[in-house]
Amino acid sequence: MGRALYPGTFDPIHNGHIDIAVRASLLFDRVVLAIYDAPPKKLLFDTAERLQLAQQALAHLPNLEIVTYKGLTVECAREQKADVVVRGLRNVADFEYEQQIGWANGGMAPELELCCLFCSSDYAYLSATILKEVASLGGECGAWAPGHVLDALGRKFDRPLRSTAQKPYLRREDKLVHHD
Repeated sequence: MGRALYPGTFDPIHNGHIDIAVRASLLFDRVVLAIYDAPPKKLLFDTAERLQLAQQALAHLPNLEIVTYKGLTVECAREQKADVVVRGLRNVADFEYEQQIGWANGGMAPELELCCLFCSSDYAYLSATILKEVASLGGECGAWAPGHVLDALGRKFDRPLRSTAQKPYLRREDKLVHHD
């Protein structure tokens, strides 16, 4: 069903992002997760770190590839020959923001469709900002990100963050299941 681009900063990738990527991989023949290299915000992880964390988190998805990009998302979508831009929605604020960006992108690239996927209710409150803040203060965030991401956050904040509270989703025979 075409090629989709799933863009974002992924600073860092967390279970909400993984949930959207897995579900997009079930809907589209090919998904390109595109990590924005130069967003206008302060990042905790550099581009190479975010790329490595995403590669490890999503290695189980055979129809997903990961790239980095600078500039306009619509230009990245064109370079990747994407038909659709996938975005995750958690709440009304996300909807309004994505609607506005979608309209702007549609004006620049009318050949691109926008596909918004509602996040799992398990992650409706989760953002990378919340994950980083809770991790920086030593709070329990083990259900929010894979172990390797928690390890990376722990190194950034000089504190251990390992937890086995929840395991990431995997794709197995076109069904979502928890990693064994």
